[in-house]
Amino acid sequence: MDKEEKKTINEGQEDEMEIYGYNLSRWKLLVVALGVICTGGFLLLLLYWMPEWRVKATCLRVALRDCEVVLLRTTDEFRIWFCAKVRFLSLENHSFSSPKTGINKMSNGHAAYFPEDLPEEDQRDWPHPREIRYFTHHSVRYFWNDSLQNFDVLKGLDEGVSCTSIYEKHSSGLGEKTHAYRKLMYGMNEIAVKVPSVLKLLVKEVLNPFYVFQLFSVVLWSTDEYYYYALAIVVMSVISIVSSLYTIRKQYIMLHDMVAAHSTVRVSVCRPGRETEEIFSTDLVPGDIMVIPLNGTVMPCDAVLISGTCIVNESMLTGESVPVTKTNLPNPSMDVKGKEDEMYSPEVHKRHTLFCGTTVIQTRFYTGELVKAVVVRTGFSTSKGQLVRSILYPKPTDFKLYRDAYMFLLCLVVVAGIGFVYTIINSILNKVPAGVIVIESLDIITITVPPALPAAMTAGIVYAQRRLKRIGIFCISPQRINICGQLNLVCFDKTGTLTEDGLDLWGIQRVENAHFQVPEEKACSESLVKSHFVTCMATCHSLTKIEGVLSGDPLDLKMFEAIGWILEEATEEETALHNRIMPTVVRPPKQLLPEPEPAVSQSMELFELSANYEIGIVRQFPFSSALQRMSVVARILGDKKMDAYMKGAPEVIAGLCKPETVPSDFEKVLEDYTRQGFRVIALAHRKLESKLTWHKIQSINRDAIESNMNFMGLIIMQNKLKQETPAVLEDLRKANIRTVMVTGDNMLTAISVARDCGMILPQDKVIIADGLPPKDGQVARINWHYADTLVTRYTNSPEIDSEEMPIKLAHDSFEDLQVAPYHFAMNGKSFSVILEHFQDLVPKLVLHGTVFARMAPDQKTQLVEALQNVDYYVGMCGDGANDCGALKRAHGGISLSELEASVASPFTSRTPSIACVPNLIREGRAALITSFCVFKFMALYSIIQYCSVTLLYSILSNLGDLQFLFIDLAIILVVVFTMSLNPAWKELVAQRPPSGLISGALLFSVLSQIIISISFQCFGFFWVRQQWWYEIWTPHSNACNLSRSFSSNSSPSGNETEPDVHNIKNYENTTVFFISSFQYLIVAIAFSKGKPFRQPCYKNWFFVVSVMALYVFMLFIMLYPVAYIDQVLEIVCVPYQWRISLLVIILVNALVSLLAESFLLDTVLWKVVFNRDKPGDGRLAAARPPQESVDRWGKCCLSSVLNCHKKLPKAKYMHLAQELLVDPEWPPKPSTTTEAKALAKENGSCQVITIT
Repeated sequence: MDKEEKKTINEGQEDEMEIYGYNLSRWKLLVVALGVICTGGFLLLLLYWMPEWRVKATCLRVALRDCEVVLLRTTDEFRIWFCAKVRFLSLENHSFSSPKTGINKMSNGHAAYFPEDLPEEDQRDWPHPREIRYFTHHSVRYFWNDSLQNFDVLKGLDEGVSCTSIYEKHSSGLGEKTHAYRKLMYGMNEIAVKVPSVLKLLVKEVLNPFYVFQLFSVVLWSTDEYYYYALAIVVMSVISIVSSLYTIRKQYIMLHDMVAAHSTVRVSVCRPGRETEEIFSTDLVPGDIMVIPLNGTVMPCDAVLISGTCIVNESMLTGESVPVTKTNLPNPSMDVKGKEDEMYSPEVHKRHTLFCGTTVIQTRFYTGELVKAVVVRTGFSTSKGQLVRSILYPKPTDFKLYRDAYMFLLCLVVVAGIGFVYTIINSILNKVPAGVIVIESLDIITITVPPALPAAMTAGIVYAQRRLKRIGIFCISPQRINICGQLNLVCFDKTGTLTEDGLDLWGIQRVENAHFQVPEEKACSESLVKSHFVTCMATCHSLTKIEGVLSGDPLDLKMFEAIGWILEEATEEETALHNRIMPTVVRPPKQLLPEPEPAVSQSMELFELSANYEIGIVRQFPFSSALQRMSVVARILGDKKMDAYMKGAPEVIAGLCKPETVPSDFEKVLEDYTRQGFRVIALAHRKLESKLTWHKIQSINRDAIESNMNFMGLIIMQNKLKQETPAVLEDLRKANIRTVMVTGDNMLTAISVARDCGMILPQDKVIIADGLPPKDGQVARINWHYADTLVTRYTNSPEIDSEEMPIKLAHDSFEDLQVAPYHFAMNGKSFSVILEHFQDLVPKLVLHGTVFARMAPDQKTQLVEALQNVDYYVGMCGDGANDCGALKRAHGGISLSELEASVASPFTSRTPSIACVPNLIREGRAALITSFCVFKFMALYSIIQYCSVTLLYSILSNLGDLQFLFIDLAIILVVVFTMSLNPAWKELVAQRPPSGLISGALLFSVLSQIIISISFQCFGFFWVRQQWWYEIWTPHSNACNLSRSFSSNSSPSGNETEPDVHNIKNYENTTVFFISSFQYLIVAIAFSKGKPFRQPCYKNWFFVVSVMALYVFMLFIMLYPVAYIDQVLEIVCVPYQWRISLLVIILVNALVSLLAESFLLDTVLWKVVFNRDKPGDGRLAAARPPQESVDRWGKCCLSSVLNCHKKLPKAKYMHLAQELLVDPEWPPKPSTTTEAKALAKENGSCQVITIT
């Protein structure tokens, strides 16, 4: 049954999970309750921390259809467990209509489409359940589906619904009973971000394992009368908890406020056979017909337009505040050509979909017709809801530092266990009372695992966050700062990131008689003002006026501004007076029009009136990324025939034009411009037949318009590199950080920009991977082409071409490639083919992939994941437009946009410059090294104190309460919070810090300092007992022959009062206390390294002053005892000669520690041992960060029992790079094809076939 009942939900999706069914078991609950009582509640805590154990300990495994509790486990690398209670939705108390209303199938939890679409005879077959089983996980409801025998997500109209059915079956509105049923199933249309109460957050925070351990420590210390130290830990914990609660609650409130704005508004919906009804937006359900108001609104749901036109600001989702025109969804049933029906998809039909959270600015409509949209998704299913879910429930961050930290703590626990056993045995042998044995043995655990560790680790990150804020980088995920210190690859979006946002018109190149004319710099001249070329520039766009300001796509704006024309739109009042939409009118300024000539005839007189040369835009077919073009139908005032104008991708436009109108050198001219990084747009025109009236134009299909056009020429626009781009990329290259371009633009243009900015060096080869999906019985294949690199480029020409260009190939010799580094370039379509059919090639391609063009937003995310799969630490830098998914998925996502979309990015730069990338990496490296320093220091602090206490336990002594307090507060906390203040080093270096604590350098550093510290402590402890003046200390001991007054002051217990019960005062205690106190300061200085990742510690004034003050104070009380201080710290008097001996021990200890850390580790071992196995090939050396060999050495040290002598690279990409160096088939040879094996397609296997 176990194997049969292992099912999967959300199969194939990012949140795919395994699901298991369980029922509560009374006898198991009884056993658990008994265990909780016996363990004093600890078992309850353990089950709270471990959902899997909780369910398995209290429940029995059953079939999913009968379960009361479900156990979920993610199928990703994290394998996280969740549990949820199965609930019941009762239908008995609701009066719904017959099965025709669509109750039944939805009641089974499966509504990819609504059951009212089913034939009546099919509907009768569905059962009539009285209650529906469901559970909620991460704000999504999963309903039981009898047909699937599994739980499934309740879908809206966004899947499995055809465009035709949206018009035929979902355009009349919902009846009251159907609406009530759907509202019951889908719930309220709201994205509810509940701000947890302070009490709930407090309980969750306090039950953190570390705070539970601190509570245990405090209780233990209180029983042992260590009140001061216990109070100090309580105060520190309270401060930590309060600050954590404040930060978490503040983030919840910010997200709640962002989502709550406009979340509840009144909307009008259409009901069948009635007028509109006004309801709250929270009552909307999929299938409702929402009326879009004239004055606009913020969309409360995802809806598809079925009538009218809207102008929408989508900045909330895309990061761009450019208004977008949305038109009604094409109705295939009204298509004259009988176009094949297609399934509706919000992504495919995004030009017709209004997304939740976006702002409708204006609507355009026919008189008597409302602008209507069918609701397709509500609540957390909407685009905005999915974004909020990704913020509320982010994927956990897998970082080696944190994994290693837990391993290190485990090692400390083992050490504590040894001390625990030693203490018990030693105490029993010395006949210590049982109560004292329990307290002292548990105390050794609290000493070894420092309760102050979380606060200490957090300090460096908090300081780094403040430094980032000072340079204009804001962080909403502080833990990611450390991860940024490990970044070794950064993906950049191109437009607005590497290049300027603004486009400039470089020139135009008109075509006359199928020949290109000489390029012209300006289009606004008298000779061209009435030409079809300029008219196309004036009319073929999606610009609109919002509050009197022209706005729209930046390219359209630049194009329209270049000709200097004027655009006028009809007002709402003017539109309402007519029985049709009043057209948008464009006209040239008077000064550009030629002087009117005498009219040849009366019919021509109108055209020559300069004041009345106007052109009305009758119909607009918006730009489609799938079609790569847009077109308009326009009419010159007074002309009887209409004109069609089209602009778009040059090769697409040329294909829709009459062949005789396209110049013979079209491809050559186009390629010359594209390779120089220009954005090239082609224009076309044709005169329409006089039979096409205004009404016919409104219903005609765009395919009928966009054919048999006359090619008119090219518009050449340029988008310059940002001034700082080349320098920043050069800094990253010198630091051995790979750079990758991920853009939605044309491949050749992207390659040109990559070369101009230094991402691809002049001598490097570029291999284009052209992936072709299976077609006509043929398997998927990849054609390999070598791009021509020997082209002349302008220095200021980098740009973006949003159109696909033909690719000229250069047959470079393969032998040349073996010497020169190579880069792969591919577009989004090829990337999809490779991901689906050539999985085994993906790691090889991303290892050298530099240019990824035409990438859709989800493909950018897939690329980031593919890079992470080969162990790259990936950064992503984008301007917020279409980069949200990749910014969230990357280890370090940096948004250059401060719009709402940046709330999904861990980092946001105030200035839109990629200069923030090296700054973030520098600060990340500094924070990471600080974390290592603090962790090493805290580990040494634990071991030094552990050693001190263990030595003193051997003579049944211990450190005093105030000695503990002085060490932990005056030394440890002061040092920890000041040693974290070192700023980042001023430049990026090629060397990377270790990725985890289990690395050669760090292990050697920690182990060497532990050995040195223990050795000197033991030496001091045993040597003091060999001194001639040594005796078992009593209140009457007088080893230093001081005066009677001082003796009485320093030994207040000398009179017949109570003796020293805890045996704190003795010569061993005093010796160990002085040596250990100095050791804390010595290792603090040894670990506080500066270059190459942090500024030198002498520039950290707080640290220098603190350490110097502590040194002075410690030397003073050691060499010149003060009676009051000795009394408070419970230090006994020792001869001056011994004090000098202690000083010598401390000085030698400091010298040995600093030599081991600075000379032996940094100079000898670093160069000789850790980097001894350098790769022989230059290309691999460039790809390999120097620190990787260090990490590998550390791994080998830990795995020496496994005979790790082959020294294989730890990172997958390095291992792969080594394999490819000796692979004769890689890189692919020119003009070859790689085919997927049809029989082993699921394994991604492939074979290479050479084309002859």
